[in-house]
Amino acid sequence: MATSLKSLSDNKVSGIKDISGFKFGIVVAEWNEEVTEALYSGALGTLVALGANRENIERMNVPGSFELTLGAQWMAQREDIDAVITLGCVIQGETRHFDFICQACAQGITDVGLKFNKPVIFGVLTTDNQKQAMDRAGGKHGNKGDEAAATAAKMLQIK
Repeated sequence: MATSLKSLSDNKVSGIKDISGFKFGIVVAEWNEEVTEALYSGALGTLVALGANRENIERMNVPGSFELTLGAQWMAQREDIDAVITLGCVIQGETRHFDFICQACAQGITDVGLKFNKPVIFGVLTTDNQKQAMDRAGGKHGNKGDEAAATAAKMLQIK
């Protein structure tokens, strides 16, 4: 369904069992900080609301979305981390830089999850402008951070 027709935060969290024993790593890009901090607040709030212990949630900052892949790898290689959530925002500019960053970020995050056989969640906004980003970071389309956190919890339940 098109994002314009629903809130990203209207995800189904029913059926998620106790996640208090799991440890989560959240890797946050500092670039587009207004957006990524809102995404982080959403992810953190959702994990806690679902029953995660605050002391089992560890944050790592990286400079930008391109660096999320290596940050995710550092988190995922740790045996005490059960799932990794990546949060970033890439906004379309006037050059093809957007395409390269988005492709590298998506493929890299996918590769990390497969390499370490644990959930590594893609919570990266790829928008045309700042307004679209804010609409998806707690605005009219919900908060992609909420969705990423719920997805991490669901994936741990599946495994």
